[in-house]
Amino acid sequence: MTEQGVRWTADQVLALAPDVASRKAGSKLGTAGPWSETGSGEGTVWGVCKGSGSRPYQTVVDLVGGSGPAYKCSCPSRKFPCKHALGLLLLWAGDDGSVPSPAQPPEWAGQWLSGRGRRTAGERAPAREASATGPADPEAARRRAERRAERVTAGTAELEQRLADLLRGGLSSAEQSGYGLWDEMAARMVDAQAPGLASRIRELGAIPASGAGWPARLLEECALLHLLDQAWLRRDGLPDALAATVRSRLGLPASPDGPRVRDRWLVLAQYDTVDPKLTTRRIWLHGAESGRTRLLLSYGAAGRAPELALPTGLVLDAELSVHPGAGQSRATLGERFAPPAPATFRPPGVTTAEAVAGYGEALRDDPWLESVPVTLDRVVPVPDGDRWQLADADTDAALPLSRGARARSGLWRLVAVSGGAPVKVFGECGHRGFTPLTVWPQGAGEAVRLC
Repeated sequence: MTEQGVRWTADQVLALAPDVASRKAGSKLGTAGPWSETGSGEGTVWGVCKGSGSRPYQTVVDLVGGSGPAYKCSCPSRKFPCKHALGLLLLWAGDDGSVPSPAQPPEWAGQWLSGRGRRTAGERAPAREASATGPADPEAARRRAERRAERVTAGTAELEQRLADLLRGGLSSAEQSGYGLWDEMAARMVDAQAPGLASRIRELGAIPASGAGWPARLLEECALLHLLDQAWLRRDGLPDALAATVRSRLGLPASPDGPRVRDRWLVLAQYDTVDPKLTTRRIWLHGAESGRTRLLLSYGAAGRAPELALPTGLVLDAELSVHPGAGQSRATLGERFAPPAPATFRPPGVTTAEAVAGYGEALRDDPWLESVPVTLDRVVPVPDGDRWQLADADTDAALPLSRGARARSGLWRLVAVSGGAPVKVFGECGHRGFTPLTVWPQGAGEAVRLC
């Protein structure tokens, strides 16, 4: 135990790595050999690493300030964190005396930490002022919102016509057209400033090549698009919460409007999805006192990992602000009051039947919801023909695992952790099945990432 709390595990450190290559390179630097002038104190770790050049690399990590861990290294790498930051954290996590604590940072580390503290405080102050006083020019903001709404309305009206033409001509035309039909339609929605619609339309392009039964699946997705279009065109008659959900599904920006909630937030899972232009990081948190499960979203340009990284199994003493919308779980991370520390509790779980019922209830508030966060208690992974499912240890009910790549990648680790015994599993439950993200072994034991 240190003034920074219990030190992280090696798995939690390596979860910060932006890619496999960085994970391997950082692991090689997680020994005392190349390091000197190391130390830690007040949520920070620093050290000097001997590299191939004449000058060693100065590395410092801030575990507390801002919205997540921050890194500074004099190496030329453009990855965050770089291999030196990962190696330093692995050395610190080893807790073998190689990183003295508590200690005072050297001048070069102290200057960066002081500057970062000032920047973080400066960013929070305008945000608090803006939330208290509103936009600097509310009339200009209103006009911009009206112009965008007009573009979105024109786009949804055009999409309605295109969907009608598609159904009138028959769904077989979608198979013949390939991706071109959907890419061109998605581009029109981007022009209409409705990126959420564009994203859903691009996904339709893969359905005609998805195997038997694709016409029914395509018809279902087209129906959901039609429902979203109509919801926007008739938004003035919707309840406020549902109207906010429609705006978020269309991709219109929204700021968190709920009160700040301070809690001890357990990091349930973290994973990235990548497309040619953007990397999206999803981080699921569970509040010990509030009992709420919330989603943090972070973005990085193509080829670069998002800056926010919170390893699975850590607990944050922090504030979250919830975004508007019926049944929405998205939140924004606010002020953090202590360094992340390993968890001393697990989230409560439900049965597979309760998980399915919960998803059905959530669809009433958000018909476009792909999945909901769920922690299953006392389930066992078992084969079911060419698929796997999670079977309740105490009932006859079971929940099939999704066929997605993320579910497949963690399947054998899940089976190994279970060993045929009941386990607690966190994941996403939706119409495609259950995607496991994290598992806790029976009895004592730390969370194991599956993605």
